[in-house]
Amino acid sequence: MDQVTPANSRWLLTKEASVGLFNGLIWAVVVAAVAMAWFRDAKLGGVIAAAMVLNLLIAAVAGVLIPIIQRRMGIDPALAGYVVLTTFTDVVGFFTFLGLGSLLLL
Repeated sequence: MDQVTPANSRWLLTKEASVGLFNGLIWAVVVAAVAMAWFRDAKLGGVIAAAMVLNLLIAAVAGVLIPIIQRRMGIDPALAGYVVLTTFTDVVGFFTFLGLGSLLLL
């Protein structure tokens, strides 16, 4: 809808990254507490918390940058943005969780 312009892109990126970080921290605490109670493993809870914070932060940043990049490439972000964003966040989420798990739990 042409509401994101070069003039407000930086502000939008900062705002979305802040919201992603805030949501990541809140949900990381909740999910880590459940994981630690369920599996009785503090390390696993820490890995899940760190992966959740990173994933939500990266998803928020990607949610701003992908439509901007697609618009510059002449692609309508309303038609193609969600496919790219979903794929990107899924891949990042798997690699973040599994990567942190292999680094910190093995």
